[in-house]
Amino acid sequence: MKEDIDTLKDDWLTDNVCTNYMDGRGGFKLTSSLKSIAFWEEYLEREYLTQYPNAHIVLLRPSMSFMLVQTPDPLTLKEALPDFSRTSHIFLPINDCRNPALAEGGSHWSLLLVSVVDGAAFHYDSMHPSNASSAALTAEKMSTLLGKKLVLKDLEDSPQQENSSDCGVFVCILMKHLLLGKLLKAARGEKIGMSMANKHVDANKVRKEMLGIIENFRREGERRRR
Repeated sequence: MKEDIDTLKDDWLTDNVCTNYMDGRGGFKLTSSLKSIAFWEEYLEREYLTQYPNAHIVLLRPSMSFMLVQTPDPLTLKEALPDFSRTSHIFLPINDCRNPALAEGGSHWSLLLVSVVDGAAFHYDSMHPSNASSAALTAEKMSTLLGKKLVLKDLEDSPQQENSSDCGVFVCILMKHLLLGKLLKAARGEKIGMSMANKHVDANKVRKEMLGIIENFRREGERRRR
């Protein structure tokens, strides 16, 4: 494996990351919700969050969120997790898998947004209330980890998916809207409304956007190698 060589100069996306999304016909597909969400978090961090050096927001990867829920004592993970001492908000993609050996298991993903400054955990579930118990458990683990009480707010007015396969896409677009449309736009000390009521989510449009981003990186990588 030559990851360092394959890394696109001045970009963060590597060739083998793109390869994970190849469909065998020169096109791309999102191979799993876990990979899709992890890619999307990396994209938001590198392309947007880095432009706000004073923002203390963490986008926790799905695998880390899963490990957190599966670990009896979350305090034992402190060295493996980011330093949350100055963090204001934490995004956690969560799923309903209960098998610690299957990080990509389960059948449904939802989004938990922990507002450390408000002592609250906001849960956005596109198939409400499918992940209610997973959200409660994750909030409990985060409360222990932060050493701070968190009030779970299960937002019943979250946008709802129309099929059984769009949960990962909903997590991605809600994360983007909450991050870019709310948290990073707010003035210091401003009270932020965290409801996503009446937010329309076009899953097909979002999926095309993600695939388009990956395709553009692939083409740019090819151009630079010529």
